[in-house]
Amino acid sequence: MNKKRLVTGKMILDASKAGKDFELLPGDLITALARDLAKEKHVRLVQGSGQKTIPETRSVSVVKIAIASDHGGYDLKKDLIPFLTSLGYQVSDEGPFSTEAVDYPDFAYAVGRRIQDRTSEIGIMIDGAGLGSAMALNKMKGILAAPCHNEFTARNARQHNHANVLTLGSRDIGLETAKSVVKAFLTAVPEPGRHEARVEKIRQIEERFFR
Repeated sequence: MNKKRLVTGKMILDASKAGKDFELLPGDLITALARDLAKEKHVRLVQGSGQKTIPETRSVSVVKIAIASDHGGYDLKKDLIPFLTSLGYQVSDEGPFSTEAVDYPDFAYAVGRRIQDRTSEIGIMIDGAGLGSAMALNKMKGILAAPCHNEFTARNARQHNHANVLTLGSRDIGLETAKSVVKAFLTAVPEPGRHEARVEKIRQIEERFFR
């Protein structure tokens, strides 16, 4: 009897470097990390027949996005808005509308309120590092904000953590990287099962301490 093979992240990376699909054998066990890397590196997981076993990333039906920044993130916000509209999203610009100094918690709050009242489905907030805004947003009931700096963290934030707000650091990433991060976040689909159960535990903590 054939011994079960454990498919690891290294095996997926090797396939990616070789530019090949990865063929799964009967009985193979694949780690969660290997699956994530296959998606990130665009490595198809195939059976002997060549049939794909994991679907391509699907677009989720998000159409309304609230976006804001502080003064440091203003230019990046201004450049991302036409990119978002070109992808077919409806964008609500929550400010600011100049590079005059402002306080990021005020604009993070404006994005969070749009999610809370359901006038937007996803939020994007930009400050210098993407961290302070995430801290402010995560004080708001029902908000799951994630600071992301690459496609992997963006997809993971949506798929595994069901984040509804993406925060970006304008001093950390440039426009092209920001575009790829935003697109990865918006097209990733929150996954059910064990991930949904863990997010529910986050919600339970929120309910316990939110007064």
